[in-house]
Amino acid sequence: MPFIKIAEEYCKECGLCVEACPKNILRISEKLNVKGYKVVEQTEPDKCVGCAACAKVCPDAVISVYRED
Repeated sequence: MPFIKIAEEYCKECGLCVEACPKNILRISEKLNVKGYKVVEQTEPDKCVGCAACAKVCPDAVISVYRED
């Protein structure tokens, strides 16, 4: 099953990954990182298809996509 990891300390709340996700399973959370930005979170991890659209559009490369066989 594919999954993502988010380096929350570097997230800047831009929302590009939220817009890029074809499954609409990312959102900006209420959780703040150390810099005061709201971080992105995955709402339904089991629906992730591992397409990496979120990681590709992230300007700060804070999203890593993993695919387990």
